[in-house]
Order: sequence, then C-alpha cells, then structure tokens
Amino acid sequence: MKRKQFPIIVCGMMIITALFQSCNTDDDNSYNTYRPTALVTVYPKDDNSFFMQLDEKTVLLPTNMKGSPYGKKEVRALVNYTEEINAKELDVRNVYVNWIDSIRTKEPIASAGEKNDSIFGKDPIEIVKDWVTVAEDGFLTLRIRTAWGPKHQPHYINLLSGVNKDDALEFELRHHAYGDLGGHMGDALIAFNLNKILKEAGADRKIKLSWTSFDGKKTAEFSLNSHNSTKALGMEQLPLNNDVK
Repeated sequence: MKRKQFPIIVCGMMIITALFQSCNTDDDNSYNTYRPTALVTVYPKDDNSFFMQLDEKTVLLPTNMKGSPYGKKEVRALVNYTEEINAKELDVRNVYVNWIDSIRTKEPIASAGEKNDSIFGKDPIEIVKDWVTVAEDGFLTLRIRTAWGPKHQPHYINLLSGVNKDDALEFELRHHAYGDLGGHMGDALIAFNLNKILKEAGADRKIKLSWTSFDGKKTAEFSLNSHNSTKALGMEQLPLNNDVK
C-alpha cells in the first residue's frame, strides 16, 4: 500500500487501536480528517494528471495534486477529501485531497486446477461484510480477516478465474500464509481489477465468489453497482494492509 501524506495527518494510517487512541484528540474535525471520506478508483491521464471515480456518475478532480502518486497504475484507494467550490457540472467535483492511501490492487490469476493448493495456498480467510466490500467500477474490493502469525511475513491473496468453464464470472479467493499463522485476527483490504473479464463476459451479470473460511467453504454473489455510503471506517481497524501481497 502506498500513501500520499500531507502535514494535516496527525496519526499514521497503519497503527493499532491503542496507539490511535493515544494520539487522537477530542477535536471532531481532526478525527474526521483521519477517517476516509470515500472509496475510489484512481485513473491516470495522458497529461500525467489523474481523476478519481467515486461512483458510476461522479468524478473527483484533485486541485492540490498534479500527478497520481501511483504513476500510470489504476488502483483502488481510500481517500479523505474536502469538496471545494464546484465550477463544473454536478457530476464533476473539485476536491482538496487531505490524504490518499492505495489498496493492493491485482489482476485475477488463472486457476491451476489440482495445483491450486500448492501454488495459491488453502489457508482460511474471512470476507467481512462492510461498505468497502463491494463490486463497482469493474473492481472487486474486499475487506478480509484472517490470523496473522508472529513472523510478519506477507500473506498472498489471489483471485482465481476459470474455476467454472461455463461461467467466466465465477471466482475463487485463495489465501497463502506461508506458515505465518496462529497469531491474532486482523483485517486488511485488497482489490481485483475485473474489467478485462467483464468486457468479455458482460457487466450485467453477478459475480460469484467462493472461499475457504474458518468455518469451511462459503460463497457469495456481488452485483456491480455504485455505493454512496458515508459510513466511517476507522483505519485503526486495518493495521495489516502492508502485509497483503
């Protein structure tokens, strides 16, 4: 996860709850600045500028950043912004970016069949029902939860495509902890760019997802839609984003 930092940030993004509480003040404005305003897709432009897609209709144009901190990459990101006087149409908003923090964004990987366990792992993982667990803008973003061991070794999370030859939009989430298990439970975010697959399969269908949880096999379906939730997500709840690969 890569982050663009600004002086107004008082507490670090990747911080455990106790430390966050110790540096938090009673100033509601400071607290609100610490929390993300939205989940967006960062799109670079040919002139080295960039814009952020908020939902199916709304684009955010940063007024205090000339170029994307992620170069030419299209990534999902959490952002905290302040809306400025809008000189454009309603669906294009000028915003001042207080901070922006990218989410590990990957492409799906083709299933290896019987070799999936050895290549991609079979360690348990949970998908947390949350406003950041959403399929939108051609991306599947997930808040995940699993056990993180004492080795502090990166856990590899992959989305396997081709698991059902009759349905291109059926995927399997795989988790390889490389033995770094047995510790505390913690959350992180990861996103997958499905645009190439959706272009071929058609975007009006639901995404089917399966994974191995701590209670056994689970499945879920996601509809591609926009979300307008403003529910706050404390970053102290996600201290392990840097440990996701």
